[in-house]
Amino acid sequence: MKFKDTGEKSNDPFVIKSGNIKKGAIQSSYRLGWTEDSFIMNQGGGETVGRTFDFSKLKQLAYVLIIFFALIITRSAWLQIIKGDYYYKMAEGNRIRIERIEAKRGIVYDRNFKPLVRNQANFLLYFIPADLPKEANNLDIIIKRVSEILGQVKIKGDDSDKDKNEPKNKEEVEVYIRNLLAKIMPGSAKSFEPLFIEDNIDYEKAMLLHLESAGWKGVVLSSKVRREYLLSAQSLSHVIGYTGKISEKELKKVGDEYIAIDYIGKIGIENFWENELKGINGKKQIEVDAMGKEKKIISKSEPQDGNNLVLSLDVDLQNKIEEVANKTLVKHNLSKASVIAMDPSNGEILAMVNLPGYDNNSFAKGISQEEYAKLINDPNKPLFNKAVSGEFPSGSTIKPIMSAAALEEGIINESTAFLSSGGIRIGQWYFPDWKAGGHGMTNVKKAIAESVNTFFYIIGGGLDDFQGLGVDRIIKYGKMFGMGQQTGIDLPGEAKGFLPTKDWKESVKGEKWYIGDTYHLSIGQGDLITTHLQVAQFTSYFANGGKIYQPHLVKEILSGDEVEVKKIEPNLVKENIVKNSNMEIVREGMRQTVLAGSARSLQSVPVAVAGKTGTAQWSSKKDPHAWFTGFAPYDNPKIVITILIEEGKEGSSVAVPVAQEVLTWYFSER
Repeated sequence: MKFKDTGEKSNDPFVIKSGNIKKGAIQSSYRLGWTEDSFIMNQGGGETVGRTFDFSKLKQLAYVLIIFFALIITRSAWLQIIKGDYYYKMAEGNRIRIERIEAKRGIVYDRNFKPLVRNQANFLLYFIPADLPKEANNLDIIIKRVSEILGQVKIKGDDSDKDKNEPKNKEEVEVYIRNLLAKIMPGSAKSFEPLFIEDNIDYEKAMLLHLESAGWKGVVLSSKVRREYLLSAQSLSHVIGYTGKISEKELKKVGDEYIAIDYIGKIGIENFWENELKGINGKKQIEVDAMGKEKKIISKSEPQDGNNLVLSLDVDLQNKIEEVANKTLVKHNLSKASVIAMDPSNGEILAMVNLPGYDNNSFAKGISQEEYAKLINDPNKPLFNKAVSGEFPSGSTIKPIMSAAALEEGIINESTAFLSSGGIRIGQWYFPDWKAGGHGMTNVKKAIAESVNTFFYIIGGGLDDFQGLGVDRIIKYGKMFGMGQQTGIDLPGEAKGFLPTKDWKESVKGEKWYIGDTYHLSIGQGDLITTHLQVAQFTSYFANGGKIYQPHLVKEILSGDEVEVKKIEPNLVKENIVKNSNMEIVREGMRQTVLAGSARSLQSVPVAVAGKTGTAQWSSKKDPHAWFTGFAPYDNPKIVITILIEEGKEGSSVAVPVAQEVLTWYFSER
């Protein structure tokens, strides 16, 4: 607005004579928000008064408003679009839930359909953290009461957590539960998942929890299935394995197929065949009340039970081998043995015994820290499946492979003979025969039958002008017969064994390869190690006439209602490694082992037996391991049996008697 001085009177209230503006008017102008700066002279020499506004600040205010609304829009988009599905599910979780219907785990049978396992009812307690009371007092009441009911129960984790302290009374149980809940972030997706508290709860405690939990928000008592193993032979635990509560590590590995309260196969058949045994869970959509309890079922899909497995194992044979092996250990004051019986015509494992054994029901029920520590600290390693995972020097059991290789390479023939006079001297080193004075003139069959070291030193490493196989060809044939590699048996944890080479020795030990290394390798000593299963596998080659089959334990898969799903066909890995004529020479040498060699006590078996004994040095302070591997009947083999008695000294005096008693029973009383 303007104050104009016209020099004339006017009725316009905003027209003022210039001389009429006084100090009081100016002061009033301050009260109106004007200043002296508001008075500006116009071009006509008159003074003007106006209200000022800083429009540059309006632009800054606009920027602030734009940023503010942009943040609101961005946050809304994040919540409704990006995280919309997540929060929708969380909200729906307060009313509608998806629950699993657990499939029954498949049953395991032996070859004669004897059940080796059954499913037992098992009470399991878990929390849904999102449903638990938000009020601290109400939550405290639930935790204290649950801890009081569980009382002296021992909370079990998976067996990989046994070094942790386990609660043993209600106070420790209470601390344990609070620690579990402290790890769950309120409102997170994990808070809607089951939080495992305890399983294998006694019936009386379970009923008390059932009655009281009806009024507890977020507390669920479930009836879940656990395994009970029906094993007449404790050594079957290594084969069948066991199930246990899934660990956090396993849960991350398997993904969405499992939840924190599930059981999973830990070792053995239960582990290797987990996918076949576990089945496919069903699900139901339910409406829950404010307590998180089921009100009604909205929809439901039925579970598909796991498949049943028929093993190649003969439980009666397993029992007999365990009985005889145990008796032998007691007789000789020994503690560790393993025995494998295999069908050479198809690779089926008929028995697999490891001693000492353990009770897998202890793990299925939830083993205590004290029990687990006792097993772990036992120097005899009862949890260790030596037949599959153990690695040992082969001793003389490798000699049939050495013979076959030398025959195939034309280094010797059936008539080639060397004089065994007690050993070979190379410079300052002496490589002895096991028999003082030696074995006299020896051909390949006699060398196998009497396990004549001198013969194998010469065909392996050579002597004077005679050229032996040499380390490279020994390794080549060892690999062809399956040494230094897994057989592929359907059990976890299989070892590979080891075949030493010149390059390996130079790079690892920093030493060159000497003739003595080749001599040691030729008789299954030195750095060579093999697995029990590999020895049984290459023995089957000479038993069945030139074929190596992959060893396996499962022979048939059945549906839950016993309809055949799949028959496991024999897997032929390799055949005709050497010519039939050379293979037959080796077979005859193995038969001579029983007729005139180191296993003559096997002549008492009702059928003809062939085989090879072994005495494997492994320590300068402890006795050697005793081996025997063989097959029967000689003309039409039905069984390969491979025996290892750790620290048993002589294979002929300790391992062979086990074979004699087992084979006699198998071909007569069986």
